[in-house]
Amino acid sequence: MENLYEKVAYLRGLAEGLGVNEDSKEGRLLLSIIDVLDEFADAINELDVKQAELEDVVDSIDEDLEKLEDEVYESYDEDYDDYYDDEDDEDLVEVTCPNCKVTFYLEEDEYLNEDEIECPNCNEVIYLDELEEDFDDEEDDDEYEDEEDDEGKKDK
Repeated sequence: MENLYEKVAYLRGLAEGLGVNEDSKEGRLLLSIIDVLDEFADAINELDVKQAELEDVVDSIDEDLEKLEDEVYESYDEDYDDYYDDEDDEDLVEVTCPNCKVTFYLEEDEYLNEDEIECPNCNEVIYLDELEEDFDDEEDDDEYEDEEDDEGKKDK
């Protein structure tokens, strides 16, 4: 900021050295421009001071938030297993949009009771009866795998 003040002071000194005065139209213009530049330097200096103050406040808030996050999330991470229930995942059905190929999840009841849904990505209508065949095939595969596991255990 001091550099701006020095440059404005140099221009003011240059104008005085050249004998620029307010008697002529050009002189009034140049001196007014120098005054405006001086005001700009003051305004920029003020902004710089306020910016530095804001940075200090933001740094302080950031430190406080970091301490708070450490306290909150540290206990959350430790207790995560207590709150997480694997059974909730079993009620979800994976659906891949045939239009945009984005995969999303629906509750099994919604999947089985609705005829069509709207893709959350491309907003195209997906007819679930076409996808149900795939879902039924997956369930049959799971049952088949379970039967194989049971037979393998009996053989041993």
